[in-house]
Amino acid sequence: MSPDDPLLAILACPLDKGPLVLLPDGTSLYNPRLRRRYPVVEGVPRLLPSSGEPVSDAEHARYGTATEPR
Repeated sequence: MSPDDPLLAILACPLDKGPLVLLPDGTSLYNPRLRRRYPVVEGVPRLLPSSGEPVSDAEHARYGTATEPR
């Protein structure tokens, strides 16, 4: 998945239905509101609620401005 993928504009978090942000490494979609990360496996986002994993405070801070929705 790439940052210019049109799919990003319509993807939403399965828990709060808000927008997701593609992390710079391209392997995860991130919800900064709930601090949950969803994997992107072989270009396919895994957006089941059970697929999300919590992110630590340190990771959340490290993502910084990369978590601003576009």
